[in-house]
Amino acid sequence: MAAIAAVLIPLTLFTVMLALGLGLPVDAFRQWRRHWPLLLRVELATCLLVPLAAWLLLSLPPARVLSVEVRHGIALMAACPSAPLILRKAGKSGGNVAEAGLLQVAAAGLAIVTVPLLAQLGERVFAVEGWDVLPRQVALQVGQVQLLPLLAGLLLRHRFPGTTARLQLPLDRLANGLLAVLVLAVLVKTLPLLVPFGLANLPALPLMVLLVLLSLAFGYAAAGEGRERRITAAAVTSMRNPGLALLLASTYAPQIPAVKLAILLYLLITVLVSAPLLRRMR
Repeated sequence: MAAIAAVLIPLTLFTVMLALGLGLPVDAFRQWRRHWPLLLRVELATCLLVPLAAWLLLSLPPARVLSVEVRHGIALMAACPSAPLILRKAGKSGGNVAEAGLLQVAAAGLAIVTVPLLAQLGERVFAVEGWDVLPRQVALQVGQVQLLPLLAGLLLRHRFPGTTARLQLPLDRLANGLLAVLVLAVLVKTLPLLVPFGLANLPALPLMVLLVLLSLAFGYAAAGEGRERRITAAAVTSMRNPGLALLLASTYAPQIPAVKLAILLYLLITVLVSAPLLRRMR
């Protein structure tokens, strides 16, 4: 099972991001000059305001009852912006896919700086040790999973528009199929562990819901005018990067394996809370 997952997860994410890159307008990333105020506001919200909000919530007296695993999981997810499937989420929710792509790439690039910086500050704020996150680790994860396939899809669309137009629908179907298989495999593997973990950590659920709501609100407020833009920005700020969070948990907290369950629980709460609200915005 582990060997299958090791192949299925990167293959699925690469295929999904490649398909999304093929579907983006060729000039999607030429718009940054026109949209730089939006870019600045949303990146500030997703890379700094969301982690700081998480730190504030974790510092409040009600959060002191939370387990170490849950506290680490929430902090990691809050610190890791730019989820691989933001473009897909934005498109299905009625957002602007081109703007979401621009915001995602910018967040992925900024994460190389902000995640190690937040890890260093977090060590001092929460008096923990061993979280000396290296920029190259973050760069390798976001580069392989997000930037490389997305930019490859954009390049192929630019160089071979006729061929990519014919490939787009079959590749979309392949990506949807692989994603469905991956989701099913993750549910089968983790649900028997995730349910008892969630029941054992019920006080964490309201805090996770509150943080997701704050993340949506930050994006909504940072977007300015326009319903489509607000949906896009809210999707970007609320969806975090579980792949990067899981990588950091495996690297820096191998002695606390339940941190991974806390990360997956936060991901589940994010989907359950954000999906209906984004649909309501639409």
